[in-house]
Amino acid sequence: MRFDEAYSGKVFIMSRPDYEESDAVIYGMPMDWTVSFRPGSRFGPARIREASLGLEEYSPYLDKHLEEVNFFDAGDIPLPFGNPARSLDMIEDYIDKLIADGKFPIGLGGEHLVSWPIFRAMFKKYSDMAIIHIDAHADLRERYEGEPLSHSTPIRKACELIGPENVYSFGIRSGMREEFQYAKESGMHMSKFDVADPLKEVLPQLAGRNVYVTIDIDVLDPAHAPGTGTAEAGGITSKELLEAIHLIANSDVNVIGADLVEVAPAYDPTEQTPIAASKFIREIILGWVKK
Repeated sequence: MRFDEAYSGKVFIMSRPDYEESDAVIYGMPMDWTVSFRPGSRFGPARIREASLGLEEYSPYLDKHLEEVNFFDAGDIPLPFGNPARSLDMIEDYIDKLIADGKFPIGLGGEHLVSWPIFRAMFKKYSDMAIIHIDAHADLRERYEGEPLSHSTPIRKACELIGPENVYSFGIRSGMREEFQYAKESGMHMSKFDVADPLKEVLPQLAGRNVYVTIDIDVLDPAHAPGTGTAEAGGITSKELLEAIHLIANSDVNVIGADLVEVAPAYDPTEQTPIAASKFIREIILGWVKK
């Protein structure tokens, strides 16, 4: 299940060599075909893997070591350049396979539209699922410049798929007026600006539920993550996002999968963005993957 023909040879630190024996699978979605500002997130998965090589394998936050989790890095799905519809179908087909094999999927983006086929695949298995969405942007548009396949639409599509009352957005600080009106009127949960404190209030409501988590790196302030396509001032710190990941890890929700998207390395010569992203992925592996 590794995409050898398109694979660079670099894997996330301490990735195991055996897909069949793994509990979780990391996979890349190198797509930025619909971005509205700065492209380049298709290079995010590879740079996150490379940055992971500088990580310690031990998390002092969770008192756990990566040797305790059996995970496999499948490389990047070889998506057809410039063809979003076909790319999304390929992602959904791959997630269908991971679910059928009982794997915990951990996706690396890529633009945020790549989360949409994951939602579709997960919903086939978990009809009662909820989504936790951590992002600077509402992503609630029906279309962008007339185009329904856009990185500004996946959460609106999620609301229409699983019901807005099952979608929980955090950290939102950017969007059209109509998007915020939709959030208010539809029954979805939207927490503006902050993440950790509103999560503390919401997680008890989600206890026992199957929850998919999608994180856009631009929820961080550009001071902490300049390497993203649509940076937004006024965001949270890396420490606050780590706190949110750990709150979820220590909650009673059943996390069924996760993705981290919109790392665009070209805009961050310091590499602090992929370095931060790789640490978030380490904490996700250690905190959310159940054997």
